Amino acid sequence: MPKIHLRIDGLMLMAAGLALYAHFDYPWWMFIVFLFAPDIFMAGYLFSPRLGARIYNIGHTLIWPVSLALIGLFTSGGLWFAAALIWTCHIGLDHLIGYGFKYDDAFGHTHFSEI
Repeated sequence: MPKIHLRIDGLMLMAAGLALYAHFDYPWWMFIVFLFAPDIFMAGYLFSPRLGARIYNIGHTLIWPVSLALIGLFTSGGLWFAAALIWTCHIGLDHLIGYGFKYDDAFGHTHFSEI
């Protein structure tokens, strides 16, 4: 059951991000171009599973998109807020399809279970 709940959380996170992105009428081309940009954090796996997991987890925590959203809200920076929503949608999508935070032994070993 926890896996189902985690995936539903991912779905709702992505749905909220999409709804806000649409509400603020940001350009959809930007959403499509940058949706998978956070996957650059997988580059650490080129060196080792341990480094890969650490870098991947840093890039897939909500700390960064929430920080960007707050910066965007308090500075009226629409671009920052749009980037935060795209990043949030990416994390939600990952969780929806079963990609979670990585353990340092293998890419497929996540807090959801094995991929």
